[in-house]
Amino acid sequence: EKLNSNDEIREVLKHGTLSVGFIGLAECLKALIGMHHGESEVAQNLGLDIISHMRHRMDEVSQKMKLNFTLLATPAEGLSGRFLKLDQKRFGILEGITDREYYTNSFHVPYPISAFKKIKIEAPYHALTNAGHITYIELDGDPTQNVDAFEKVIRYMKSQNIGYGSINHPVDRDPVCGYNGIIGDV
Repeated sequence: EKLNSNDEIREVLKHGTLSVGFIGLAECLKALIGMHHGESEVAQNLGLDIISHMRHRMDEVSQKMKLNFTLLATPAEGLSGRFLKLDQKRFGILEGITDREYYTNSFHVPYPISAFKKIKIEAPYHALTNAGHITYIELDGDPTQNVDAFEKVIRYMKSQNIGYGSINHPVDRDPVCGYNGIIGDV
């Protein structure tokens, strides 16, 4: 509100962060070489090259403009579905690329894959995405039934330099009594 119509916005922006985000690395790699980074070391290396290039460009623009440009591993829940629908209209249904309901967020490896393999593959991208990142692990059971395994996943995340990790697991809710937890067979 303090700027006139001909004033530059640099003074307003110089203390903020200007982030460029991305989604769909897995689908990008499928389109380029037919495999995503969870399926091939060649794809993983290409994925790291692509994201490294993006980060390098953000760093260059930051230096040139003296502003804080950063790279964001976007958790674009709504955008990932919207972009996919636009691409389906434009390019049709492409196996492994536009044949689902949404693009894979950021550098995430599509399931199914083991937790430890997913962590190992996604970990290098954390160092490249200075505006934010997350690695999700999906468990198919109650973590309280195997606390040692749960702890191993957490410790492996730390050893692989996961900057921000999350472990999701099923939680049941009985609409009659209001119980929250793992119901199982009873």
